[in-house]
Amino acid sequence: DNLTGYLQPKIAINYAVTDSYHHNFSLGNRTYIFKDEDFNLEPRQLDLIHFSNLRTRDNQSFAFGIQYRFREVFDNQKHNELRLTQQYNITSKPRIIRFGHRLRSEQRLLKNLTIHRFRYRFTIDFPLQGEQLDVGETYLVANTEALLNVAKSLQPQFDQRFTANLGWLFNESTKFQLGVEYRFENYNSQTENIFFALTSLILTL
Repeated sequence: DNLTGYLQPKIAINYAVTDSYHHNFSLGNRTYIFKDEDFNLEPRQLDLIHFSNLRTRDNQSFAFGIQYRFREVFDNQKHNELRLTQQYNITSKPRIIRFGHRLRSEQRLLKNLTIHRFRYRFTIDFPLQGEQLDVGETYLVANTEALLNVAKSLQPQFDQRFTANLGWLFNESTKFQLGVEYRFENYNSQTENIFFALTSLILTL
């Protein structure tokens, strides 16, 4: 009974300034496809995101992100959001499968409220043909992420997310991913079940 479904396409552009420092720009849209026990198509938000990423070792990096979420244009009862993100990422690849650990802290700045969010994500990815990913081949990315949301006047909220994406490497600079995500939000109080159909176009300049 408590299920919401979204369609969420995204386009991302990666730009390397140096071998160890690069930018990521992305534009994403979120549209309702299932809401209030009914199927419909209703735009919810538009996200503009930028990350600056500094690689300190071959398998470790730090990043700072800034995001602006447009909500008011789609729902005048909601407010736009500015979000700041600090991130640490470490990966390892003992064999074919690569393992990734990501720690994030975020400050969600709303009109009358600031929400602090702490996140941990564990990811695996691997090619579906051979031992390394070559042009024209497919790959799988799967992860799970735990989140804690805290704010001055609100009860702490715990979320858990599960995501799987099937990707294609079209050429050295173009990837396309198709996936699903399921979220259990606020499961320590009243669980909200949220489903996403994901598409991503990833370009590297």
